[in-house]
Amino acid sequence: MKNHFIVLLANCCFFLNAYSQETVTFKSTDPALQLAFDRAKSMALSYKGDAKDPVGPWYEAALPARAAFCMRDVSHQSIGAEILGLQKENKNMLSLFAQNISESKDWCSYWEINKYGKPAPEDYRNDKEFWYNLNSNFDVMFACWRLYLWTGDEGYIKNPEFENFFEKSSTQYIERWVLEVDSLLTRPEFANSPVPFNIKDDFHKCRGLASYSEDIPGLKMGVDLVAAIYRGLLTYSSILKEKGEFEKAAFFEKKAIQYQQHIEKIWWDQKASAYNVIYTADGKFSKDFGELFLLWFDALKDADRIEKTIKHILSEKSNVENASYLPFLLYKYGHEDKAYEYILHLTDPETKRREYPEVSYGVIEGIVHGCMGIEPDASKKTVTTLYRGKKESISEVDNLPVLHTTLAVAHQNQTTTTLHNKGDNFIEWKAMFTGNYASIFINNKKAAVTHEKDQKGNPYTAITIRVNPGQKITAACR
Repeated sequence: MKNHFIVLLANCCFFLNAYSQETVTFKSTDPALQLAFDRAKSMALSYKGDAKDPVGPWYEAALPARAAFCMRDVSHQSIGAEILGLQKENKNMLSLFAQNISESKDWCSYWEINKYGKPAPEDYRNDKEFWYNLNSNFDVMFACWRLYLWTGDEGYIKNPEFENFFEKSSTQYIERWVLEVDSLLTRPEFANSPVPFNIKDDFHKCRGLASYSEDIPGLKMGVDLVAAIYRGLLTYSSILKEKGEFEKAAFFEKKAIQYQQHIEKIWWDQKASAYNVIYTADGKFSKDFGELFLLWFDALKDADRIEKTIKHILSEKSNVENASYLPFLLYKYGHEDKAYEYILHLTDPETKRREYPEVSYGVIEGIVHGCMGIEPDASKKTVTTLYRGKKESISEVDNLPVLHTTLAVAHQNQTTTTLHNKGDNFIEWKAMFTGNYASIFINNKKAAVTHEKDQKGNPYTAITIRVNPGQKITAACR
């Protein structure tokens, strides 16, 4: 009996050790950032569902009590989930959203699906009566594209269910919901509404909300939806280019640009130096938290307006769902100190509603994608690194799955990065550093560099090198 117990204990230890080796890890000389990652990872993985549930592999991406996942939250949580090894979950959940698009729902899918594989009853009664935010089709398209770039999994852009979802969302869906660019402000407040229509029934009046902003009397259009359409059509164009359909890609790119121009021409409030966000049936514009999605969907091109938008967002108190987007976005747009503050705030036990699933996944992406600056791009077959952490700190992420391989990336003092390709496939590594350096040394050998600038004019020094399986390379600026 004693020997049996020892064998059992050894097997358990082997399993736990194997699990820890297969799961992404993060180490930093910054104890606050380390604690934030550990808290976020623990909480995020606690939301992993049982793969034996009727729905298949899944994780919670909605109010926790519902045991479900909705289109907006999955779209936002997906990169954080991919970092944590939830590849099967991402693929299954997004496939289910794609598969359930239908003409009977006016080319909507199910806004929320539960662990039983059914549309969540909290948001669905039948195909004519349900809750749906119109942004969601385009958000899912963007999530699939981001996951393709991160993983290199061509299934996200070539599987038939995704191809059908992209095509229907970019054509029939826009037409059915009167979302052509010249109809955005003249469309009916309630399109495709059930007959008879009951204004007091949420499944009637919210069947096709024109924004992620909710409970807005007379809502006709939200700028976040305009940004979502822009990003969805541009995403579709990028996908078509990957498949060699260049003429069709050019058509949808041109169409996408019209929505971006509409945002700049119609929604910018010159007097307030901020974007309007809501347009109501009485012909009035107003402000709202939805301007965050102008950044999420990367719909702004004017550097000055981007900065003013970020300043305005930071001047307001965001709810926890919106705040969960900010760690990654603030790092991306060069507000490292504020991004760091939000990471610590969102993982603080005193922060209310920090248990909402988006929070922990947003922090994970904020640290790995944002702070560590790890940016895979399957379309270019490259992985870019750019450390945005504190200058005196050392941080390392290990067991990170990207582009069909596994990486360990260590940054030191914003001047030295070591990349270890621990997987089976080579990558092209673009090592970037903040500042204008004359040289980068690759494993102590001087190499030629390139110099770049961002929208603000900040200088960067970079080099691109091939890293084969098993190879470990250090790039250092001098």
